[in-house]
Amino acid sequence: MQAARAQLRLPPARVLEWRDWLAQPALLEESLRQPGRLKIEPPGDDAAAHLLLLHAGCRLQGRPPVPAPDHGELLAMDAWFAGFAAAMQALAAQLAALPHVQAYNAPAEIILMTDKLACQRHLAAHGVPIPTLLGPVAGYAHLQSLLHEHDLDRVYLKPRYGSSASGVVAYRRNRAGRQQATTSAALSRAEGRTRLFNVKRMARYETERDIAALVDALAEQELYAEAWLNKPRCGDSHYDLRVVTVAGRPAHRVARIGDRMMTNLHLDNRRGDAAGLLDAADLAALEETAALAARAFPASHVTGYDLVVRHGQAHALEANAFGDLLPGLLWQGADTYAAQLTHA
Repeated sequence: MQAARAQLRLPPARVLEWRDWLAQPALLEESLRQPGRLKIEPPGDDAAAHLLLLHAGCRLQGRPPVPAPDHGELLAMDAWFAGFAAAMQALAAQLAALPHVQAYNAPAEIILMTDKLACQRHLAAHGVPIPTLLGPVAGYAHLQSLLHEHDLDRVYLKPRYGSSASGVVAYRRNRAGRQQATTSAALSRAEGRTRLFNVKRMARYETERDIAALVDALAEQELYAEAWLNKPRCGDSHYDLRVVTVAGRPAHRVARIGDRMMTNLHLDNRRGDAAGLLDAADLAALEETAALAARAFPASHVTGYDLVVRHGQAHALEANAFGDLLPGLLWQGADTYAAQLTHA
């Protein structure tokens, strides 16, 4: 963002760190005395800010504070979200008293997009095609019941409050009783505890003991299931697409190509040219679905959507309030940051 501002001959943006704002909310008013725009970014790698949100969420849920997660650990994501949502609500109250400030994305819509299950339901209610939702999963036994109820053998399991591919599980079984779970969450067992850690190299589990432990641990932090949606092929790989909408219009788009179930770019998958992979019908479906999704979030200036597009149809896998981090990706000569600065 700062580089884009410099390129456009705009003064540098003032930066207020999450940890500082959480400790001293009045710092925001001091920074926003003049008319302007506020871009809310995620806490990122700020472990101190994440811990503040996690402990705030524990208090709101009436539970004892959990210890600081180790690096990459998936711990109490539901409590973290409770703290994050409360922080966003407090920010919304501050902004209501600052009518001269316009937020790029409204805090209420950021909350909605961060609750992945609520977000998918919201998109569906606005006519956006999504994979069939099976709903919340209470644990491994409940998962088996849902599969039987819906007559399915393949589903994706997703943490309700996860980010990117954190904790996502591609689960499949066959009629002979064999099952497999491929996931970015690695199991760790020690001293009678089951812990989960984000890993770049996908973990694969095939025993009922391991899969049940994995699903139960994720379900404790809130988990939901959706029907498996096949992704289109690209040679020996498959892909989905990230589309960034700016001011309600589809702009930057990139194919995310990988050999594994999860194609997120941070998992060492590769970029591809969306226009070179999609025919005219697929491109039209991408444009229509991304624009329809953007209309479901009218108070969000810039949003990332993950889409599966094939056979002239597009389905939205996710909306991401912070989905514009795509360095070097251009649309009409501008990167994602320059585009959002120049399109009101």
